[in-house]
Amino acid sequence: MDNAIQSEEWKFKINPWVTMVPVMLSIFMFALDETISNVALPYMAGSFSISHNESTWIITSYLVASGVIIPTVDFFSRLIGRKQYFILSIIIFTVASIMCGLANSMAMMLIARIIQGIGGGGIMPIAQAVIFEIFPKEKLPQAMAVFGLGVIMAPILGPSLGGWITENWSWPFIYFINIPFGILCLYLTQQYVEEPPYSRKQQNVKMDFSGFFFLAVWLLTLQVVLDKGNDADWFGAPWICKLFAVSTISFLAFVYIQKKKAKTGDGLINLSILRNKNFLIGTGGQIILMAVLMSSAAILPSMLQRLLGYTSFLSGLSMIPRGAGCFVASILSGILVVRIGIKPTAVIGLVTLAMGGLLFGEINTNIALANIALPNFVFGAGMVLSMVPLSNISCATLSNEEQTNASGVQNLFKNVGAAIGTSIATTMISRFSQAHQMMMVKSLTDTNTVFAERVHTISSAFITQVDPITAMHMAQGQLYRLLSQQAALWGYVETFRYYAVAVVLILPFIYFLKDTSRKSTKES
Repeated sequence: MDNAIQSEEWKFKINPWVTMVPVMLSIFMFALDETISNVALPYMAGSFSISHNESTWIITSYLVASGVIIPTVDFFSRLIGRKQYFILSIIIFTVASIMCGLANSMAMMLIARIIQGIGGGGIMPIAQAVIFEIFPKEKLPQAMAVFGLGVIMAPILGPSLGGWITENWSWPFIYFINIPFGILCLYLTQQYVEEPPYSRKQQNVKMDFSGFFFLAVWLLTLQVVLDKGNDADWFGAPWICKLFAVSTISFLAFVYIQKKKAKTGDGLINLSILRNKNFLIGTGGQIILMAVLMSSAAILPSMLQRLLGYTSFLSGLSMIPRGAGCFVASILSGILVVRIGIKPTAVIGLVTLAMGGLLFGEINTNIALANIALPNFVFGAGMVLSMVPLSNISCATLSNEEQTNASGVQNLFKNVGAAIGTSIATTMISRFSQAHQMMMVKSLTDTNTVFAERVHTISSAFITQVDPITAMHMAQGQLYRLLSQQAALWGYVETFRYYAVAVVLILPFIYFLKDTSRKSTKES
């Protein structure tokens, strides 16, 4: 029966750009909620009477829940039909958003965020698969440019929008804003998203309970290790080692089960899709890019708040130029792919992104908000110019029947990459800051004439208020705080420079990709 469904001819009747409206709206909602809570965590921590570290589970629970659901999208699409599952995901996401806004305790918030992640996890893979199906190959680059704009810009705008809403209204409204958009998206999806025969409900679909169990254990334990590892000194803590062992064993068990069940088609995902060279290389590149995107979106507002004393709104506002870069690059991407091909466009994007990382590597504490604009703009432009072509070319050689499974596999690994990247960036900032502090503190001695003169100058300003001994200690304390600030700055600066290194490592692999865009352009 499956073969009959797949062989049945099908042509989409609705204009694909009309179908893109509900698809992009759903993508934007899901991606926005990955980061919109970041700057509101201190306010939520106060409302729930919890510590800041505990409040990070508000973000983590959403990412873990969506990560567990993403690989199951192909299964649920076959079980109830892809369009029906897409609609169900939007309903769950919208209802959970209401629950998040009404939460009056940490337990209720976690439950609501988990449910929201379950709903959101089904949105991205289906939306990506739909876009690849409805557009002909010659128009796909423009469509993927719009898709990339939504995927990348939403997490970038999340902190600024969340900061503005939190300061002008209150934190529950960062979730309540999903309600009207969710209802609109639900209506438009019902009206304008078609369901081809191969994506309809199928008979005799079995649930892979063992695979689902090991997937959930793998992602949950991995997220705990990544979230708490830096605070617990990573593998210096026995409980981290044990939890990492459980995570590794669960991952291996999940892979084994999926390979075993791939022959019968009863697995959650079909990992044989990784044999496709374009898909493997394109997905690998996107994992690194997603790690850079999500971690940089997290550490830049943190740096501005920590070192320069910016408010949550101003730190979020600093991300606006990155969004502008994304918008400009989305237009350029569609033009460049048609004119010069996907591979050259990806190379230009990666080089631009590396330049953005290097520009961030030159900042200091004497900057204004405007000085962040240029590096952010270049960073955002490079992200779209590299992410969109890689996303396009990774699935270009796959059939329509493979798109849903491929999208689930790709988004699973991208989510894991984002979590690992954010954790690595946090650890790098901490370790680099400590290293630079140890190097600089050697200069804070009485034998250093510059230090002694500076202590004398500062203490003379305090001498009218306190005794000489206290004034000297106050001056030394002020200089030490300045040293700590500079050490922390170096931690951020070096992390941004390593972003450039990570991006450059992708460049050699672009050569091995098969560029189908030039062929499609010539034929058209």
